Amino acid sequence: MSNNLAIKLRSGTQQAHTDAENVGFMKCFVQGVIDRDCFIQLLRNLYFVYSELEAAIEKNKQHPVISVVYFPELNRQASLEKDMEFYYGSQWYKRIAPTTAAQNYIARIQEISAHQPALLLGHSYTRYLGDLSGGQMLQKIAQSALKLSGYEGTSFYNFEQIPDKQAFKNKYRQALDTVPVDDTNADQIVAEANHAFYLNMQIIKELENILILALGRATYNDLI
Repeated sequence: MSNNLAIKLRSGTQQAHTDAENVGFMKCFVQGVIDRDCFIQLLRNLYFVYSELEAAIEKNKQHPVISVVYFPELNRQASLEKDMEFYYGSQWYKRIAPTTAAQNYIARIQEISAHQPALLLGHSYTRYLGDLSGGQMLQKIAQSALKLSGYEGTSFYNFEQIPDKQAFKNKYRQALDTVPVDDTNADQIVAEANHAFYLNMQIIKELENILILALGRATYNDLI
């Protein structure tokens, strides 16, 4: 029997999705206006977030909720490590640290991993389906704007183990509908997905001051 979790997540996060698209940094990004330093900082923070998220999912992969949507082919940590090496060199791990917003995101993942692991699904849904959807467009924009060759510097967006992204997204949504949750649990997962959007937006908003300095306030205002 379907729990309609896929539909609940889609409709329940619609406003948060719109809000995320309307953050100034993202408005500039989709128009092809990308500051290299901002982009690198974004990937750097995502490296820490995904490392924590994927460790938490791996730790809880036997959980009845998480096991249904356990797809290691989604993992981004290794791809982000390639990007870090591209931008920072072989000693990259000595040169990077998470910002405050990323630390807050990591703390939330650690908290629910320990006490409410089912809620990790809200973060998995928000991040990975976004990466497989709009993220593919963002990769092309970044490659063009930053004059990057192939997947150098944008490995994060390259899902080597998922050649047919639409088919995989369909499989993921079908899996969501078989997750063993009642309406109360489903509502909690939707609420956590919205919180994941908020935490992601905080990471992006941190970048806006850097972008404004790079572009100038007047140009930035024209773009948003």
